[in-house]
Amino acid sequence: MARPRKFDEGQALDAAMDAFWAAGYAATSTQDLCDATGLGRSSIYHTFKSKHDLFERALARYMEHKNAELFTLLESELSARQKIRALLQRVIDEECADDGDGRGCLVVNTCIEVSAHDLSVAASLEQDYGVRLAALRAVIESGQRDGDIAPGKDAGTLAHLVIASVGGLRVSARSGVGRAALEAVADATLSTF
Repeated sequence: MARPRKFDEGQALDAAMDAFWAAGYAATSTQDLCDATGLGRSSIYHTFKSKHDLFERALARYMEHKNAELFTLLESELSARQKIRALLQRVIDEECADDGDGRGCLVVNTCIEVSAHDLSVAASLEQDYGVRLAALRAVIESGQRDGDIAPGKDAGTLAHLVIASVGGLRVSARSGVGRAALEAVADATLSTF
């Protein structure tokens, strides 16, 4: 008879997510995951099957959390334009925080590090992109109906622009671009609406 698990799988996923987020997929060793989760190798492999499986599950957990934050913002009482600006501001604030840990965004980091050579991860990222794109497009279309966003603009293109701007702000911040320049980019992005 198998022994029951004596750990919280969600906590282990959160700890693994933090380890991958801090160092990246390739640089995170199995020992790093053991140290982060407090689990032994056998427990990690018994529960998660492989480092890759654990990474995919941690990435999915991260995407669920970040998308929940996004949906909460997009469902708020703000106007469509204010929602987009608040999203861009949130990214700037996260990237420029004095206590920032320099980790950036796990999705952006994974796009850069892993997606080009891992079809499974690339498919997860593509699906996540589609979820965010649909949510942003719906907000933009709503803003167009309300007169908050120019009706002649293609809502899908604007939604892609928002996602590209978020990624660009994050990468630029990690490259040393300061808050003032990032704020100007956010304003320029919003001016196209």
